[in-house]
Amino acid sequence: MGVGDKMKRVSILGSTGSIGKQALEVIRLHKLSVTALAAHSNIKLLEEQTREFNPKLICIYNDDLYKELKIRLSDVNIRILTGMEGLCEIARFSDTDILLNSVVGMVGLLPTLTAVEAGNTVALANKETLVAGGKLVMELAKKRNVNILPVDSEHSAIFQALQGNDNNEINKVILTASGGPFFNMTKNQLQNVTLEQALNHPNWSMGKKVTIDSSTLMNKGLEFIEAKWLFDLSPNQIEVVVHRQSVVHSAVEYKDYSVIAQMGVPDMKIPIQYALLYPKRTKCPTEKLSLTDYGTLTFEKPDYETFECLRASIKAIELGGAYPCIINAVNEVAVESFIKKKISFLQIGELITDALNHFSFNEINTYDDVIKFDTGAREYAESLI
Repeated sequence: MGVGDKMKRVSILGSTGSIGKQALEVIRLHKLSVTALAAHSNIKLLEEQTREFNPKLICIYNDDLYKELKIRLSDVNIRILTGMEGLCEIARFSDTDILLNSVVGMVGLLPTLTAVEAGNTVALANKETLVAGGKLVMELAKKRNVNILPVDSEHSAIFQALQGNDNNEINKVILTASGGPFFNMTKNQLQNVTLEQALNHPNWSMGKKVTIDSSTLMNKGLEFIEAKWLFDLSPNQIEVVVHRQSVVHSAVEYKDYSVIAQMGVPDMKIPIQYALLYPKRTKCPTEKLSLTDYGTLTFEKPDYETFECLRASIKAIELGGAYPCIINAVNEVAVESFIKKKISFLQIGELITDALNHFSFNEINTYDDVIKFDTGAREYAESLI
């Protein structure tokens, strides 16, 4: 922090997950202030974080663990919240400068809307927020004049490449994908993929749900939909390119055919720090990028036939309305079923494509609409499983 700078106050939803823990590393380095922390069920780590960072509020999403957490922290003067109400109370808390939303799943949408309605800047690492409710979130952000700062490495890269340029000067954005652990494999070869194989990502360390999504390329499909909303693009302005080394995090092609890319080692602390300290750049707790150590960077077209999830995601946003919300819900159910070994790897994509063909077009105009289509899609997926 420079002389005379006010210490930035940060709240984190999902503080015990991969993104939350890395955000706290950044906060520790730059001596930022922590206003609030929320976790799903890891009370041991939430207790440790609370004792170290001394927030004003904490929330344990799982109601069953509330009493135990209260006992663990009985010597600490702090308000302990629970459930969705707790997440939303943190989201609207006025004693904060930026809310990092890094929860996984649809749970993230209502807190995002709540934060934006309250006028709080949001650093967004929750994909489902924009996939299921992108129209609602971006319209509200515009109305309330609130910044949504992307934390995903790809969207952060696009955001960084846009600095100093106007959106109307864009030809397209190039969204890079690692290709996951099954790059270059055929559908036939993917018939008997195990959970352990799907969880073995070549470049990134993430939670189970996100790692499975990366292996099916659903992750890239969700990011495609997010990019449309974040940067006010049409689907034909977004190109997916497989880049195995995960060094070029994404790029923007301008009207003059200049392409500006953001590069760095594959480490989420870079985009997390950029969002938390925006627009400042300062030392980050990560390694430097050595291009000569990599030597070669490669770029290839994705295999849309094999990776059905990516194809279905792009079709969903082209169709618009509730379709992105529907495929997101079906994917959550399908991934959970794959983790529990109830369905095969390829059935994840089959279920999503099936849902896309099953449901008719509907608009989304309210949060209740999102919940209705999300619930309907989950019930449909469960009936098929």
